[in-house]
Amino acid sequence: MMFEELDYRPTPMGVLTLRRRRKPGTDIDIFEIKLGDEFLMSSAFTAAEIALADIGLASLTGRGLDVVVGGLGLGYTAQAVLAHEKVGSLVVIDALPEVIEWHQAGLIPIGRELSADGRCRLVHGDFFKMATSTGGHLDPDEPGRRFDAILVDIDHAPDNLLHPSHAVLYTAAGLQRLSEHLKPGGVFALWSNDPPEAAFTAVMESVFGAVTAHVVAFDNLNADEEVSNTVYVGTRIEEAV
Repeated sequence: MMFEELDYRPTPMGVLTLRRRRKPGTDIDIFEIKLGDEFLMSSAFTAAEIALADIGLASLTGRGLDVVVGGLGLGYTAQAVLAHEKVGSLVVIDALPEVIEWHQAGLIPIGRELSADGRCRLVHGDFFKMATSTGGHLDPDEPGRRFDAILVDIDHAPDNLLHPSHAVLYTAAGLQRLSEHLKPGGVFALWSNDPPEAAFTAVMESVFGAVTAHVVAFDNLNADEEVSNTVYVGTRIEEAV
């Protein structure tokens, strides 16, 4: 069987499916999440999701770092965060409870690892409202808590959104409110499927000052060419003592 549908759920955002397929000529299973006709994530392409964690945490020092990941997906960013021994806690926020259930039930292999790590907590919620609304908070158990890093992989790109309500995050006002959830010197990192965009970089710079757009290249398994994604990184300016 080329494809096995592991679960099928109607949601307010569209039909959500989890499926598994065998990579031709191998014994490797590839897991895929689709929302309607759109692929949200495939385990065949994970380099940029892992890079989001590694690049986002690279400049942070010390131990016991508190991290938020917006977007659970197949769990590769969360797994990469927890691979850093300097991380003390991780809150992963996802708007789709079905995806969290798949991880907790072990339908997605990484879910077993995330569930077994005492540093990690999976939270059902609207990351965009939690991060940008007045009085919003990213940890339901600790309102007002601030973090060393906020890493986001939800929309395809700043101008290619899964839902129109997400647009607020990519404005100067939205990013400013998000930055208030960071500790001084904390890092915001964002994954994008598209090449670096000067307009969005300028918006980030208006809030975070210096911003770096890292291009993450990887092999396209379906063609003889290299493709790339982008990871934007901004650091909250240290507050005066």
